Amino acid sequence: MDTLTRMRAFIDVVEAEGFSAAARKTGRSKALLSKYVRELEDELGALLLNRTTRQFSLTGAGHTYYRTASDILKEIDNLADLVRENNADIRGKLKVSLPRTFIDADVGQSLIDFVKEHPDLSLEIVAEDRFVDLIEEGFDLAIRITKLDDSGLIARKLSDFRVYACATPAFVEKHGPLTHPQDLSRVAFLIDTNSRTHNTLRFHEPKDGSFSVNVSGPIEVNSPQATLRAARAGLGVAMIPDFIARPYLQSGELVSLFDDYLPSDRGIYAVYPHRRYLPAKVRAFVDYLHAWFRKNA
Repeated sequence: MDTLTRMRAFIDVVEAEGFSAAARKTGRSKALLSKYVRELEDELGALLLNRTTRQFSLTGAGHTYYRTASDILKEIDNLADLVRENNADIRGKLKVSLPRTFIDADVGQSLIDFVKEHPDLSLEIVAEDRFVDLIEEGFDLAIRITKLDDSGLIARKLSDFRVYACATPAFVEKHGPLTHPQDLSRVAFLIDTNSRTHNTLRFHEPKDGSFSVNVSGPIEVNSPQATLRAARAGLGVAMIPDFIARPYLQSGELVSLFDDYLPSDRGIYAVYPHRRYLPAKVRAFVDYLHAWFRKNA
């Protein structure tokens, strides 16, 4: 138990980036945390932290120990959650990574509904359009909208997903006919730079397989909401996620183009690190989202 206490103290200091900050965060004294870390270093026979009055940093041994110790403590905590699961409410904090598009759209309501049903569990939501390293950055799980690549992560599909090539009827009438994706190379295209391909779009044709089209236009922005607004203003064609585009397609304000050529192998996934003991709070969250998407298809 002494080793675990010292290990937790070391991790608290590293994650708080200093003894004073860790003391404020944990409610323990700075002297006690320093004592635990010093005892851990004596036990290991290695210096883990470089300490000066102005600088705080991990040694090489400290980096190695931190990565492995973090995993060990997470497994211990996850095991405790698993044992307590049938005897207590799910509680604690979940750190979740997801795209800004998800939280800003109607599907973001799924997170609000989850918190309402689990008042003892809080969500720390980090909304940014990049693939975070779940383990290195301390996330419990991520919501990803993508074609799922092979990785060391566990994934559960929450919902199908597709994008639509959208434009106003007036734009299509003015610049049409737009009957094949290659036509996009001669009209204004509104580029969402979150896409890995930026201004090269991939399409699929049953007979000839995949092909690409180079596009350009008046706007490049890392926001599908912005490209949606630009498309609604008649500035060009934009690739818009279905859960954002659907109301405007249903109302007729926008029309979809080239549906038969667009990929259908995308999905919304919950992904999380492979752990021997999956935390009960992660399992509850993923199960809830899966059910929410079935109910709100």
